Parts: sequence; C-alpha cells; structure tokens
Amino acid sequence: MKTLSDYKKQKDFLVCVDSDGCAMDTMNIKHFNCFGPCMVAEWNLDSWRDEILYRWNQINLYTITRGINRFKGLAMALSEIDKKYCPIDGVDKLIDWTENSNELSNDALKRKIAEEPHCVCLKKALAWSVAVNESINLLPQEQKLPFENAKEALEFAHKRADVAIISSANLDAVLEEWEQHGLLKQVDIVLAQNSGSKAFCIGELIKKGYDMKNVVMCGDAPGDLQAAEKNGVYFYPILVNLEKESWQEFIDVAFDKLLDNDFGNQYQQKKIKDFYENLNVK
Repeated sequence: MKTLSDYKKQKDFLVCVDSDGCAMDTMNIKHFNCFGPCMVAEWNLDSWRDEILYRWNQINLYTITRGINRFKGLAMALSEIDKKYCPIDGVDKLIDWTENSNELSNDALKRKIAEEPHCVCLKKALAWSVAVNESINLLPQEQKLPFENAKEALEFAHKRADVAIISSANLDAVLEEWEQHGLLKQVDIVLAQNSGSKAFCIGELIKKGYDMKNVVMCGDAPGDLQAAEKNGVYFYPILVNLEKESWQEFIDVAFDKLLDNDFGNQYQQKKIKDFYENLNVK
C-alpha cells in the first residue's frame, strides 16, 4: 500500500473514508471491550468501574467528542478521574502532549517519554495503548464487520474516484480488518494514526492535484467534519444507528452530486444538519 510520499493522483475525484464507526462496525465493540476496560486495568480504577466506563463511552461514542483520537480521549477521561475519583500522577503532562503534538501515536508517545522519562502517566498511557491494540487483535473476526452497503458504496465510488482511508485508528488493525473483508481492493492509500491528523492527511492528499470541490470526506464523528472543513472539502456523514441507510444514500444520491458539482450549498447544509441532529447537538 502506498504512502503519502509515493502516492499519485489517478482520477479527478477523491473519496476519503474513516474506518471505525464509518465503514467498519467496530467502534462500539472496541470501546466497550478494549479501550475503557484497559484504562480501568492500567490505572487500577475498579472501585469506580461502572461510572468510569459509562463516562468513557459518553466521551468516545455518544457526544460531540465521538471519534476523538484515543490519546485525547484518554487525557479527557483521566483529567475528570483526577478531579472526581483519585489522583492521576502526571496527567498534566499527558494533556499537554495531546494538545501540542503534531502526531498522536504510540511512536510519538515513545519519543515524548524519552524527553520526560520520569512521567508515570506518559508511560502508563503507552502501556494502555499497547494493551488496547492487543485486546483489539483478540476480538473475534466475526464481530469486526463492515456496515451493510459500505463495501458496495466503495466499489461504486472507486470506478470514478480515488479512495483513501483516513483514520485515527491503529494502522495494523485497519489493514487487517479491511483486508479480511476484501475492502482494500477498493482503496488507493491507507492513512492511519501514524500518518498524522485527519486534517493533515486530507491536506497532503489535496496537494497531489485534486480540486477541493472534487473531494469528500465520509465520516461518523465531528473530527471528520472538522478535518473536511479545515481543508475546504465536502463532508458526507455516516449517521450513528443509520449506517446502512447512509451508505445507500451515498450510492443513490451523494456520489452523483459530487460528480455533477452539485454537492455544495443546500445538500451539504442538509447533511451537516442531519449529522448534528443525529448526535443530539442543537
């Protein structure tokens, strides 16, 4: 699979697609079974397990911060835990790193730990992230499936557009899950957690020669919308609990509007309104 440095534009249109919670029905199971429980285990938070896991899921799945980078979500959760339940040694260092680093990945965190070798929280955050990846790898394959109509939509789009995965998830997990279901055949480049932020990745792809009005970001979380807006490209939402219907509309309506230069204005405004209403944002 190509990297940003050797990637070349092949078609005039570009469809960017998030993975977890957008193309793949993996977001809930990973947070329920891996992210939250691994945090409880790493910081010995069993005394408040139910309350903390509930709040973890609120941050990462059901509010305006849905889809947040794992380390940003961890920093938010630990900051609240530090104030409400028990002291979290060094949480301020973790927060500072998540707010100022250009790359939020295991490798970037290792470099930060080399600069701050005595910070317990940074070391535990890395151990947590590694444990999360190991836990995700142990999830049964039959529980990591694409949403209905996602594969068909990608096949449909790839006939006329380049397709890029742009995800904040772990690269190996994304490659494994997409390969397992034959989805990588419809993809030209995979940009995951180690490639930089979603906004950065979209911006780098645009530099390959795409007209911004020919680019759409398909996503399920506010971060996907923000990445699209930052780069002046379109956003197509995959609505929570309406994923099958969202992908069908992409096939029936949205992609043709992109090709016909009719995606902007009223249609784009309607889709953004639908997106916020779906997350209960007024």
